[in-house]
Amino acid sequence: MTDDHGYQAVSSYSDELINTPNLDRIASEGVLFTNSFVSNSICAPSRAVMLTGKHSHLNGQLDNGTEFDGSQQTFPKLLQQAGYQTAIVGKWHLRSQPEGFDYWNILPGQGSYYNPDFIEMGEQKRIEGYVTDLTTDIALKWLDEGRDPDRPFCLLLHHKAPHRTWQPDTALLDDYAGRSFRVPGNYFDDYAGREAAAAQKMSVRTGDMDLVYDLKMNDPEAEIETRFNFRMDHTSRMNIQQKEAWDRHFLPLIRDFKEAKLTGKELDLWKLQRYLRDYLACIESVDNNVGRVLDYLKKNDLDKNTVIVYTSDQGFYLGEHGWFDKRFMYEESMRTPLMMRFPESYHINRTENGLVQNIDFAPTFLDLAGVDIPADIQGKSLLPLLQDSEEQASWREALYYHYYEYPNEHAVKRHYGIRTDRYKLIHFYYDIDSWELYDLENDPHEMNNIYGDASYKDLVADLRSQLEELRIKYRVPDDKQ
Repeated sequence: MTDDHGYQAVSSYSDELINTPNLDRIASEGVLFTNSFVSNSICAPSRAVMLTGKHSHLNGQLDNGTEFDGSQQTFPKLLQQAGYQTAIVGKWHLRSQPEGFDYWNILPGQGSYYNPDFIEMGEQKRIEGYVTDLTTDIALKWLDEGRDPDRPFCLLLHHKAPHRTWQPDTALLDDYAGRSFRVPGNYFDDYAGREAAAAQKMSVRTGDMDLVYDLKMNDPEAEIETRFNFRMDHTSRMNIQQKEAWDRHFLPLIRDFKEAKLTGKELDLWKLQRYLRDYLACIESVDNNVGRVLDYLKKNDLDKNTVIVYTSDQGFYLGEHGWFDKRFMYEESMRTPLMMRFPESYHINRTENGLVQNIDFAPTFLDLAGVDIPADIQGKSLLPLLQDSEEQASWREALYYHYYEYPNEHAVKRHYGIRTDRYKLIHFYYDIDSWELYDLENDPHEMNNIYGDASYKDLVADLRSQLEELRIKYRVPDDKQ
């Protein structure tokens, strides 16, 4: 699992931005899910949902500020009880100490891109290198030396990348330097008819995306202004060789930027390209390291009896609506990449269009392991959907979403809603009372809020009724709007 990997930056979904041959291997040899979504598009809550198979209001992880209650039931604990050896390596981001794992080696908090600290079974130490490579190194070492070959295993390999501030491996800094990327058609969105969208503070086109903090224009003269009360030093943890490579790349960019004196639309477009180059270079590292894992499994004959899953904790905006970050129920952040490769004996190789959600991960993993799925888990195993069983015909017709983290730095209002295969109804609340309705077939980029259109009165009534049914089904308390 990665952090903030938008599906737009996986070439199995779209080759407009990047080529990801190793991720594509998982999809081409397994299942590519085209309608995979999260239930709360923010890091810690998404991870808690993955572990528990329950929506945020039940697992208690409503936002990033809460400490995860590790005493509760999780799928790694249930796998342990069934004889599995369990491990997690990389990003944890749940504040508490991991439970349910025989081995854990995690990044503290968000972690650092260069020469990061890792906490191995309670002992923190700094390791030289680039975080995506190191996370993979540790995982492969556990597979090679820490795993008991006589027991089944479950390894969670969770990367920091491509989380903000998108700091690439210095070896890849120049890979995207000369490339220009497509500008989304709604990059200059004016948010007409969408009150909550207009109130956000996650715009690439404004100071929300900072020239110094985000785009690395940290000029030695300190003439380029930053909105933060500190000047982000991206090289503070680097060794001499890393810093020299960084400076070779960025100092000329900084000089050229200062000389260009960009303003208005030209500056807006320059910021998007600068952002995408760093973000995609981080993805390239992820893809390279996914390839290392796939090669290891094949070389050691583990691929024949191992399910390989790739996903992200949520999607991400890559300029759509003029944004970066996530949080909203709109497609780019609610949707997440998901692909699964099964052993050949399963005979599962397809593109799957059913509506799936991260509440489904825990029951799927338990089902694969032959472990009973507890009745209080809210997700559904994906196996019946993929094996053309009778359950496929009665698969879910709608998804429930709920975002709670407001007030926050990005000013995304609290909201909940329902998404069907065609429509999306959203209610923004707390210090606002605003409804939005989108016809995803005719308006896939969610630009036209049709909630107040009288011709959709019956549809609104039906969707609001379905939404209330979902809230009852998932046991959403009344005080959780």
